[in-house]
Amino acid sequence: MGKDITERVILEAKYLVEHGGTVRALSPIFKVSKSTVHYDLTRRLKKIDLSLFKEVKKILKINMDNRHIRGGLATQKKYKNMAKK
Repeated sequence: MGKDITERVILEAKYLVEHGGTVRALSPIFKVSKSTVHYDLTRRLKKIDLSLFKEVKKILKINMDNRHIRGGLATQKKYKNMAKK
C-alpha cells in the first residue's frame, strides 16, 4: 500500500471519529468514491491502525443501525415537497 493511500485512510478515519457523519458524506470531502471510503475504513484501516479501526467500526455500526431511519425521513421529506407543489 502506498504512502499516499495510507495517509488518506488515516485522515478519513480521524475525520469520521472527530466529526461523525457517513461514508457518503466523507466521499466528496476526500474526493474519492463512497466505495473507496468504505473499503479504506473497513479493510485498509484494520491493517494500518487497529485501535483507530475499532473506533471507526463503532461509528459505522451506528450508521448501519440508523440507516433505515434516515431513509424514511428522506422519503417523508420527498412527499411533503411533492404535496406543496
